[in-house]
Amino acid sequence: MSEQNFPWTRPMPAPQFTLMRDILAAPSPIGLEAAMTYGVLKPYFETFAPEGWHLHQFKGTAGVVLDTHPDRDDLFKVMIIGHADKIRMQVRSIGDDGKIWINTDSFLPTVLIGHEVKLFSEDPEKPGSYRVIEGGTVEALGAIHFSDQAVRAGDKGIKKEQIYLDLQIHGENKKQQVLNLGVRPGDSIILDRPIRQGFSPDTFMGAYLDNGLGCFVTAEVARLIAEAGGTQKVRVLFAIATYEEIGRFGSRVMAGELKPDALIGVDVNHDYVAAPGIGDKRMQPLEMGKGFTMAVGSIASEQLNRIIESTAKEHAIPMQRDMVGVDTGTDGMAGVLAAVDCAATSIGFPIRNMHTISETGNTRDVVAAIHALTYTLQAVDALPDPHREFLDNHPRLDEAGSLAHQGSAKPDGEKDKTPA
Repeated sequence: MSEQNFPWTRPMPAPQFTLMRDILAAPSPIGLEAAMTYGVLKPYFETFAPEGWHLHQFKGTAGVVLDTHPDRDDLFKVMIIGHADKIRMQVRSIGDDGKIWINTDSFLPTVLIGHEVKLFSEDPEKPGSYRVIEGGTVEALGAIHFSDQAVRAGDKGIKKEQIYLDLQIHGENKKQQVLNLGVRPGDSIILDRPIRQGFSPDTFMGAYLDNGLGCFVTAEVARLIAEAGGTQKVRVLFAIATYEEIGRFGSRVMAGELKPDALIGVDVNHDYVAAPGIGDKRMQPLEMGKGFTMAVGSIASEQLNRIIESTAKEHAIPMQRDMVGVDTGTDGMAGVLAAVDCAATSIGFPIRNMHTISETGNTRDVVAAIHALTYTLQAVDALPDPHREFLDNHPRLDEAGSLAHQGSAKPDGEKDKTPA
């Protein structure tokens, strides 16, 4: 088959891009993820899920899991996890001048300045009813004229305590005007920028690729598996988790409840090649447009990685190895954090400008991840006994073959010319 025939070498179809855009646009800050899980993904699952598949729901969070074989605990269970929660800002206090002082959470304060946001406020008179306030911007200094010389010169930065939301309040009793809107400490604020296509081919940019992309990949793998007729020996759990951005608390609950035998976290990764100012760190050369990434190290299972890598090679899917240390930094850790025995790893796609309003990705990397995961599930399903495969085939480095130095072997009949 010609490389041009592979779907990851072609532009993403318009329906897929529309779904990705809808997932990324869903207002789902930490703790309020149902806009994505119930508003976008659940209806999408219902368009293709065969009869008999089941959607697990949870009491403590809005996370969901689409289950291909509910109640079949005898089958080998593979959980694929994306996380729906988005980094939020939160209201801390309201000043007499109408400024709404906010917590910047996992954002660099500097990258927020001047950007439009949406504030979601619960109606104090009707708990459980939410309103959205649009048109506000995140500010800190007001103008360059009000900053000291060190800030103007770039010698000193902006502190998180300086960040506030400006709703353009003016007139008398500014604080009371804000209070009358029902704004209270704890209200969530998210960046307001839907994704759009980028300048370069196959690129797109906007807010919250982290980690709407992981949810999109998980959903598309579910669709492809359904369209292929499902699996026979493998029970697949397509999980959309919550609370990842504050400690990966949602996925560990899912793993603890459903106890997968194998687990794959799907999350964004970094384009280290394009990252400015980190050359001296000698990071692994992950690069946008070069394929999906696979974690090596930490708790990543070499057996599971072997199947993913072999499958990618078989189908000519571009893949990049990502070295991780103690922690994968993703929901790939859910099994060990929940004290569940499972083979685990993490895959992703390099993006630029992570945790900013201009996160940038490449559709080919995303589509490559979708097909790599789909083929991996089918490869596991084709194993004679997936349970025994992972129990009995841990790598044995004591059986590693010798790799002689290239210059040490001598052709037959050639004398050793090494000086005495």
